Amino acid sequence: MTGSVHAAVARTCLLPGALYQTAIPTEQQRSDPFETFVMGTESESMLQLAAEAFQSKNFDLAADIYQCQLGGLGSPGGRLVLMVKRADALAYGGKLAEAFSVYRQASEIERLRPAHLDNLLDYLKNNVRRREGEETGRPGDGGGGGGGGGSEAFSCGMCLGFLAEPVTLPCGHCFCAKCLERERREPEKAPSCKQCGAVSKLTDVPGYRVNVVLSNLLVKWFPGRSRAVRLRREGNELYAERKMEAALEKYNQAILIAPRDHILFSNRSQINSSLKHYEKALEDADSACRLMPHWPKGHVRKAQALVSLGRTDEALREYLVCLSIEPDSRLARMEAHKLLGDLLAPVTDQVPIKVLDYSSLLTSRAHVKNSIMQTTSHILHTSAMPIPSHATSQSATATSKPSRSLSGPQTVCQGPMFLESKLPSSNPALLCPQLPGESSENREVKGQGETESRKLDFGFVHKRKRRSSEKEAEEEQRDDRKRRKCDSIEHSGSWSPVVGDLSDPTDLECSLCMRLFHEPVTTPCGHTFCLQCLERCLDHNPKCPLCKQELSEYLAHRQYCKTVLMEYLISKYFPNELMERQKMNQEEMAELSNLNKNVPMFVCTMAFPTVPCPLHIFEPCYRLMIRRCMETGTKCFGMCLGDNHKGFADFGCLLEIRNVEFFSDGRSVVDTIGRRRFKVIQHSQRDGYNTADIEYLEDVKVEGVEEHELQSLHDTVYDQALLWVNSLKPEQKERIMGHFGPMPEKDSEPQNCPSTPDMMK
Repeated sequence: MTGSVHAAVARTCLLPGALYQTAIPTEQQRSDPFETFVMGTESESMLQLAAEAFQSKNFDLAADIYQCQLGGLGSPGGRLVLMVKRADALAYGGKLAEAFSVYRQASEIERLRPAHLDNLLDYLKNNVRRREGEETGRPGDGGGGGGGGGSEAFSCGMCLGFLAEPVTLPCGHCFCAKCLERERREPEKAPSCKQCGAVSKLTDVPGYRVNVVLSNLLVKWFPGRSRAVRLRREGNELYAERKMEAALEKYNQAILIAPRDHILFSNRSQINSSLKHYEKALEDADSACRLMPHWPKGHVRKAQALVSLGRTDEALREYLVCLSIEPDSRLARMEAHKLLGDLLAPVTDQVPIKVLDYSSLLTSRAHVKNSIMQTTSHILHTSAMPIPSHATSQSATATSKPSRSLSGPQTVCQGPMFLESKLPSSNPALLCPQLPGESSENREVKGQGETESRKLDFGFVHKRKRRSSEKEAEEEQRDDRKRRKCDSIEHSGSWSPVVGDLSDPTDLECSLCMRLFHEPVTTPCGHTFCLQCLERCLDHNPKCPLCKQELSEYLAHRQYCKTVLMEYLISKYFPNELMERQKMNQEEMAELSNLNKNVPMFVCTMAFPTVPCPLHIFEPCYRLMIRRCMETGTKCFGMCLGDNHKGFADFGCLLEIRNVEFFSDGRSVVDTIGRRRFKVIQHSQRDGYNTADIEYLEDVKVEGVEEHELQSLHDTVYDQALLWVNSLKPEQKERIMGHFGPMPEKDSEPQNCPSTPDMMK
C-alpha cells in the first residue's frame, strides 16, 4: 500500500467521528486539478480497501470507510451505491438497526433494485439457516420433514409426496413422472438426480416410462393413496380448464382419503387463492407446512396467501424460510426482493389509521417498517454475527439521521443504543422467522414477560385499536381448530406400513428367470429384470425382452445401476426369500470360479505362457463367457485350437484378462496374456460355450547329461532368436517389441521357470 493510502486511512478511518470533516476535501482542494487527481486515486484505493475488508469479514472497517467516502461524493448514483455497500457491511456486522436506517436513506435517492438487496437477502437467509441448525442440531439443508408417516421409502425425492407414477432413472433412483417433467422444464437447473447427484439426461425424460412392477406394487399395497393421486390428477385437469369449484371438490375428496398428503393441501391452497378464499388458502398452506416442514413449495404457498391477505411481513418470513431450505428457488428470491423493496421504500410521515388495513401491500408498508425496527434489536442478540465491541457512539452519531414515525413528531435516532433502549427487543416478526417445527405457543410464551414494553410501540397500539375482543376470540378459536385438525392428521394411519397379507414375493419376480429379483435393473421402457438376465438378453438382441423397445443407447452406456427402491422392498419384506436367492447366486459363482472343473474354453488359436493375446469378442456365447470371468473375479479362461472330432484340442493355455474395452453395439476387445499350460481331461459345454475339466502341466526337471544338453539347446535357440530380431527392419522390430516387449536376458537356469524360459516371452 502506498504512503498516500496509509495517510488516507489514518485521515479518514482512524480518527474520531467528530474529526471526519478533516478528511473531506475543501472547495479550494477540489478546484486544484492535481489535488482532485490525488483525491480520486485515494478514493479508489479506499474503496478497494473497503471491499477487501468486507471479504475478510472486517465489517466495521468496511462500513467506516464507506461512510468516509460518502462525505466527498455528490452524485446521487454514486451515493446510492456506497450507501447500499455500507448498509451491507452493517448488516453482516450484526448492526441491523443501523443497516435498515441506511437502506431507507438510500431508497430515498432511488428505489432499491434486486441487485442492491442481494447481500441483505443472503444475510437474512443464512441467519435463518444458522438458527435452524441451532434448534435442530443440524444445518437447514432441506431434508425430509415429518410428513412421511414411517413410509419415506415410498416418497418421491423431489416433491416428498407419495411416489405417483414412479419413473426410474439410470442411476437407480425413482421419482414421480410429473416431478421429472417439471425438473426438465427448468432451464437453469443442472439435470442431475436429486438424491445421488448423478447426471441424468432429463431432456430424455419423455423416453423414460413408468416402472411397471413398482407402479403395480404401489397400487396393490396403497389403494387409498393411489385413488387420491387419481383424484389429484383429475383436479389438476379441471384447474387447467379453469373449473375451480369442480377442482376444489376433487381435492376435498382426495384429502378425505389421504389426510396426510401435504401436496393435496398445497394444491388446494392454490385453488382457494384462485377463488379468492384467502383465509382458507392460508389454512391449507399452513397444514402443508406442518405436514412437511422442509418442503420449500409449502412455504411459498403460505407466503403467497399471506401476501394476498396483506400480511407482507409474515410473507417475507416464509420466503426466507423457503430460501434457507432451497437457496436456488428463483420464485422465492424474486418475491423476497420485491417485498424487501416495498418495505424499504420511502413513505409519508403521516398515515391515517384507517388506511393501515391489510387489504394490499402498499397500505401495510408503513406498519411493517415499524415492525422491522422493533425486531432488529432482537436479532442483534440472536444472530451468529456478534456486535463488535469497539463500535463508538461518536461514529453512530455522525451517521444517524431522523427516523420517521407514523404519527407525532420526528425522533432523532442515536444509533443501536437508542434502539435497544427505546424499542422492544423480543418481537419475532420479520427477521426472526418461525422455524419449521417451532410451535406458535412457544413463541408466545417467550414474549409474555415483555407485554408492557410492547404497549409502548405505536405500531402495535394501532393494531390493537383496530382489533376488538370478539375478533381476538374468533382468531383463537380458529387457531384451536387448526391445531386439532393437524393433530388428527398426525395420528391418521394413511401412511402406515404395508400389511403382511399384501406381501407376495411373486410380485417381485423376474419375468425371464421366474425367480425373485437379484440385483434388479429397470430399463428406460419401465421393465425390470435381474441384471444377469438382462445382460444375457442384450448379448443376443439390443431390445427389451418384453416390449422390444430399442435399447442400443442404454447398452452403449452400460449404466446397469440397480433399482434402489426395489432392492429395499425385497430386503425389508422378503428377507428369507432374498437369503435363499443370494445363496443360489453364491453357489453359481463358486461353481464358475473353479479353475479346474468346467473351465470356460475359447476355441480360436494357440496361446503361450507370458505372451499377450488380444481378442475380438462378438458372439453372444463368448460375451457371456467373458462377463462371467469378470464377475467371478478369476478373469481367466482357456484357449485351445479347434478339433473336428472333439471340438477343441487336448492341450491349451490359460489366459488372464488384463483389460476389456466395450463398444456401443455390445462387442468388446479383450486384452489377455498367457499364464499356464494345461491338459484337457473332459470336454463339455455350458450355456452355449465350451468348458473342460483340466489339469495343469509342469516340466520335469532333468540332471546330468540331459541338463547339459538342455542348457546347450537353450543357448543355441536364444542366440538364433537374438540374431533374427537384430536382422529385422526398424519398423518391423518396433512393432514386434511394441506388442511382445523387449528381448529378455538369457536365463542362466532355464529349468527355474515353471512355464517357459524368459526368451519365449
